[in-house]
Amino acid sequence: MLESMGSLTGSPWIYAVVALSVLLDVFLPVLPSGVLVITAATAAAAGSTAGAAGTAAVAGAAGQVPREVPSLLVLVLCAATASVLGDLVAYRLAWRGGDRLDRAIARSRRLTRAQERLGTALSRGGGALVVIARFAPAGRSVVSLGAGAAHRKVKDFLPWSALAGIAWAGYAVGLGWFGGQWLGASWIGAAVSVLALFGAGSLAAYVMRRPAPAPAPTV
Repeated sequence: MLESMGSLTGSPWIYAVVALSVLLDVFLPVLPSGVLVITAATAAAAGSTAGAAGTAAVAGAAGQVPREVPSLLVLVLCAATASVLGDLVAYRLAWRGGDRLDRAIARSRRLTRAQERLGTALSRGGGALVVIARFAPAGRSVVSLGAGAAHRKVKDFLPWSALAGIAWAGYAVGLGWFGGQWLGASWIGAAVSVLALFGAGSLAAYVMRRPAPAPAPTV
């Protein structure tokens, strides 16, 4: 798998592809943005391992320049920034959606429940649900659209969206890096890292499905 993507992960275009994929998967959750981030990070781990083993000497003997590998920091920044921008686009579209979007949300029990829980969380000054939803399949879409449709204040939503983007990007890049370091830069290392990402997503989805706690009685 990594060999087939070698030309992409060794090019600066990998950052643009990662950013575009993360930006759009708020509308198309089927996009493999997490897999792409992990693959790029695994390629970075492969490059660092090869460098430690003496890539320069091999390249010198072959008369070639070593292939560039993605920067972990730039990967995290690209993925996190694109995540926040995508959240804001969905939020603004839902804010302006009008009655049609309101009716669509009302017909979806999942969207209605997420909207109610998000409103409660943000009104209490906590937005951990936004962070958790970033890891769940389609959870990012549900929360961003729900916040916009409910006309939640952007100052309440944006900081949690930024935290969610950084947490998700850091986790995905970390999985790819450590998977490549510990298991080798092969399809096995990437596959284990992707399974760990899906495991976190399943746990986040379970937490989101749990009923919201009942409000404390007022005295």
